Amino acid sequence: MTSASTTHGVAVSAQSRMLQLALAGLLGLFIIGFVGFSHMEVVHNAGHDYRHSMAFPCH
Repeated sequence: MTSASTTHGVAVSAQSRMLQLALAGLLGLFIIGFVGFSHMEVVHNAGHDYRHSMAFPCH
């Protein structure tokens, strides 16, 4: 009796991986831009405090 083993992994092409990385980068830039240039005090102050807590220079 023979048995076949299967894997449940999904093959990801290089093009698909690059698209995922590009979209993640754009999302990150959008979030940073939104927080950094937000006119809402709560959002801006939260981002500002987070940058200070991570020792990121922002001044």
